[in-house]
Amino acid sequence: MDFSPTGLYVPLVTPFAADGSVAAGALEALAHRVLDGGAAGVVALGTTAEPAALDPDERRLVLDVCARVCRERSATLIAGAGSNDTRSSLAALEELGKRPEVAAALVVVPYFTRPSEEGVLAHFTALADGSPVPLIVYNIPYRTGRTLGLDALRRLGAHPRVAGTKHAVGGVDEDTVRLLADPPPGFAVLAGDDLFAAPLLALGAPGAILASAHLRTDRFAEMVAAWRTGDLGRARALGHRLAPLSATLFAEPNPAVVKAVLHAEGAIPTPMVRLPLLPATPAATRAALRLSHPD
Repeated sequence: MDFSPTGLYVPLVTPFAADGSVAAGALEALAHRVLDGGAAGVVALGTTAEPAALDPDERRLVLDVCARVCRERSATLIAGAGSNDTRSSLAALEELGKRPEVAAALVVVPYFTRPSEEGVLAHFTALADGSPVPLIVYNIPYRTGRTLGLDALRRLGAHPRVAGTKHAVGGVDEDTVRLLADPPPGFAVLAGDDLFAAPLLALGAPGAILASAHLRTDRFAEMVAAWRTGDLGRARALGHRLAPLSATLFAEPNPAVVKAVLHAEGAIPTPMVRLPLLPATPAATRAALRLSHPD
């Protein structure tokens, strides 16, 4: 495995046209926009992309667009894949292996069925053993109903085909502190909770996957770089400035507010999300727009 994720990655929304179809041109422009802003790469078909609401042809289209941009820009492409079923997750990973642009797959901890921790470990071991691309474990217990403890994360990190984790546990708990103090060799703990990105970067996270970075991408990229290079004053200032923006963008279910702001700025053709998500309220949109304006 030759992939060690560092820097800022933006999990792209899926823009929709007025007729409800995927707005491929807007997605392509958005990918270029965040890369121009300093992102190291993009995530296609992450949760922010509403993949559960896309049909197979739409998911392929999203991957096609993101792969083309990343190939043209020599940028990193991470692709969301997997579900709460091991066999179908492995089939999805095998399909990603046919795309040379995909550097790694972001794979969520099995949700809803709530397997035991040993079951989760067996799931990811089977995937890592059979996957043609490295895995990034998406650890987000408030969505999956399954918490992965420190020992489980270290065991997963010891697998040579597991490149890291998108760590989104809703705060900075003891396991987070201990994991970042002593991660397995070659295992990247990426900040995945937008509001807590700065604290994780301060503790040593080498990068972040942040939906908020659709907006003020340059500032988020600068914050990640400042923590990595030890420019602590700049890093703290940026963290304090960007946290309120992240809070407003997640005040309603993601990606509704992000899409509303991108639409208001003319970056995507509509603010449309697909049911069961609802469009952002005007109040949430106004609050986010105020904070997303340049300094």
